[in-house]
Parts: sequence; structure tokens; C-alpha cells
Amino acid sequence: MRRTTLKWTLTLLVCMVLPTGCVLNSATKYPTQHTLSVETLQDKIKGGWAGQVIGVTYGGPTEFRYKGTMIQDYQPIVWYDGYIKKTMEEDPGLYDDLYMDLTFVEVFERLGYDAPIDSFAHAFAHAGYKLWHANQAARYNILQGMKAPDTGHWLHNPHADDIDYQIEADFAGLMSPGMPNNASDISDKIGHIMNYGDGWYGGVYVGAMYALAFVFDDINTVVNEALKTIPVQSDFYKCMQDVIQWHKQYPNDWKQTWFELEKKWSSEIGCPDGVFDSFNIDAKINAAYILLGLLYGNGDYGKTLEISTRAGQDSDCNPSNAGGILGTMLGYSNIPEYWRMGLKEAEDLDFKYTDMSLNKVYEIGLKHAKDMIVRNGGKVDAKQVTIKVQQPETVRYEKSFENMHPIELREIKQNIANELVIEFEGTGFVLKGAARKVNANAPEKVLNATLYIDGEEVEKALFPTDFTTRRLELFWKYQLPQGKHTVKIVADDLPKGYYLRALNCLIYTDESH
Repeated sequence: MRRTTLKWTLTLLVCMVLPTGCVLNSATKYPTQHTLSVETLQDKIKGGWAGQVIGVTYGGPTEFRYKGTMIQDYQPIVWYDGYIKKTMEEDPGLYDDLYMDLTFVEVFERLGYDAPIDSFAHAFAHAGYKLWHANQAARYNILQGMKAPDTGHWLHNPHADDIDYQIEADFAGLMSPGMPNNASDISDKIGHIMNYGDGWYGGVYVGAMYALAFVFDDINTVVNEALKTIPVQSDFYKCMQDVIQWHKQYPNDWKQTWFELEKKWSSEIGCPDGVFDSFNIDAKINAAYILLGLLYGNGDYGKTLEISTRAGQDSDCNPSNAGGILGTMLGYSNIPEYWRMGLKEAEDLDFKYTDMSLNKVYEIGLKHAKDMIVRNGGKVDAKQVTIKVQQPETVRYEKSFENMHPIELREIKQNIANELVIEFEGTGFVLKGAARKVNANAPEKVLNATLYIDGEEVEKALFPTDFTTRRLELFWKYQLPQGKHTVKIVADDLPKGYYLRALNCLIYTDESH
């Protein structure tokens, strides 16, 4: 009796300090094991990969065209037979979330499941495809000799909270059927190459939703149970929990929930392109749009894609994640024919910059999932697999851009011929800009410059003019003591016809000012 009383007293005390909506003892019952036929497992893996392709193709034309606004109902979003193949051939860059996934799949296939983090980092850093935001910042860091996970840390990567790993974490869940903690382990290794904090949590959450979609056939269960992988004190958790609660409050009005999200969660403090702008590539708000589609779509594939797309911002990657998660739950064969039309003629096409097609990744994905099932205590035979189901465990807490508050975006718009001096009062800055050449046909070169803060040399940096190896920002520095600072950029022997272009300077103070 005393033990029972103590248990309930402790439970009550913990519930009193946890965020509203947090459920300690979920009614969800986890089976100790889950058996699927090999055919069903393959169907779900195919549904996950095909669902991503369908989603990203559908949302592609609207990507970041609707920033801080939803896509109105009267705005048509095209879909027709042959559209997938046409887009894959004519706009291969649209599939950056897919070819990043496939890069990591290829490393596992080539080097095994215990491949070191440097192998994954090297693979995408030296790939021929173009990258943006946290991925590109990490690529630059890797090419300059920095080791992961420092490459994704917010002190070295101003895009640490951006969407990047979130959009490419699908593979981690698809190779971990029923095993969200295995997916989190994979995400810990790979996701920290390019992201940190909420940016990393986005990938952890997506991976966990995929993993649980193999076991549960209710999207509400998947969304809620996967969230247990995320620390409750993180902003990412709080944002997702808000979506879940607002969905309960406004069950038939996704637009009302969208407005609530904009009011509470649309403020950007990290990505230099989104601060003081309506552009928002932060992982939280875009993950919230994934949930909008999944929860309000309620298992309807077309409705899920449409809502995740019409929510705006990164409106190709969000329906790609949503479509892949729901596609995994439904299975390839249960994705409506309307959404699969034209898919078969594209399934043998290699994604650009890779030697992998959908048909190939279906096959490799099944192999990897079977191997992971066995590695985690399950069983596999010729006809069926038995998964040792994992209850989600919370990953560690980490936070980017702590105690930072943007106060000014100062226009610079100046070519740095010799030096540039900027004075500001605060605790940090990001100087946006790029290495450029006067003649677009001139050979690519690497420019040099040095950063001085308050008269002391802080960093020497290289600035490739080549787009795939570029440095995204000229310089940045956080965690300076509060006060007045002088930043000086000195260009080192710039060759004729090449220059550094400074665009603007984002200035931070601590939150007490």
C-alpha cells in the first residue's frame, strides 16, 4: 500500500512540473514484438520512399514562394500523369532531401552499419550536388578540416536550427522498423554533422515517426508516441505539443491552428536569412506544418499532402516528410492510384548525382531493415520478420543560440577591396556576403580574408567562388561580452576581377537588454 501511495504521489508531483499536455503514462500499449510478412515490410518501405518523392514533387513549385502566408484554396497545385518523371529529369535539384538520404544509405551499404561519422561527412561534403543552409555550412566546415559533430554546432554553423537534417532523416526511420531508439542512434551520429538542438530534434522526430509507422496504424498514435523521443524542455517539443493540443481544440480547422502557430512560433533568431524576414527555414515551424498535414489529414493521403503544402514556407520538403510517413503506414499498395500515377516510369531513374533509383533503394532499404531487425534482437526468415518493438526513449537536451536576441539588421552592400570596419553594441554578429568574380566565365578561385574583433585577430578564412564549396556567410561571432565592439575584415591580396561582397550585418544582444 505504501509503495502504491508513493508511486502516485511522485506521479502527481512530476505532472505538476511537466508542460501542459504531457502524458506520463500513455494509454498506448506497446507490443513486445510485432510480426510482419516480408511482403508487407517491403510494401511499407516502398511506401515511405515513394511517398517522399510524391510529396516533394507535388510541393516543388511552391517552395518558399509563400512565406508567412498560407497557399489559398483557390490556388491550384498541379498533379498529372508523367509529372514525376518530368520533374526528376528537368528539375533534379528539387530532390536534395532525397539525394542526401541516399548518400547516407550508400555509405551504410558500402561500409556497414558501424561506419564512422567521418565517412558520412566525407561522402556528402565531396558530392557534386548543390547544398544550402546547415548542409552547406557543414560541407564547408568539413572541407576546411573541421570534424563532426563540431561541423553542425551552432557556434560553427549559424544554420544549426534549420530544417536540413529534418528533411533527410527519413532513411533513419525506414531502416529501423518499430525501433525508434535505433533511428535516434543513427540520427545522433549523422544529424549532428549539420545540425544541433532543435535542428537536430527535427530529424530525431521524423525518424521516430517513420519507425513507429511500421507498427501503429493510427497517425495520432505515431505523432504522439514519437514525440517522447524529444526532451520536454526543448522549444521543439513545446511547439509540437502545441500543434497536438490545438488540433484537439480546433479539430476541423487546420487554418486556425496555422494562425496559432504563426502567433507563437514564427519568430526566427538563428538562420541569418530568416531573421528580420518572413522567410523561415527553422526546423520547428516546418515540422509543425508536417504535423498539420498528418493530424488534419487523418490518414487521407491527398488531404495530408495538400495541408502540409498549403501551410507554406518549405512547402516541398514538408509534404515529402508527411507523405513518406503516411506512405509507410499505409504501404505502397495503399497509396491512392491518383498519387502513384506516373511513378512506375520514374522508379528506374537514378537520382542525379547518385547511382541509386527508387527501385534500387526499395531493394537496399529492405536489406537494411532486415539487418537492423536482427541487430536489435528480432528475427527474420524467408516469409516474415518479427520486430522487437522499442518504446521511445528521450534523447539528450541541447539548445542553440542560447541567450541571444536579434536587435538590428544593418545594410552594408559594399565590396571589400582592402578592409571593412563595422562598429556595434551587443554580444554577437553575422556578416552576410559572398566571394564573387567580375566575369562569370572566369576560373573559380579561393579568396582569403582575416577577421579582427576589438583589435585582435580571431579567424583567417577561405572563400571559394565555386558555388558547391562556398562559405555561406563572410564571418560571425557569438558570445562576445555585452558592450561596444569593432569588427574589421581585411581582404588578403585579392586577385584582379575577384572580390568579397558584404551584404548586411545581423547584430545580437543578450536577452536581458
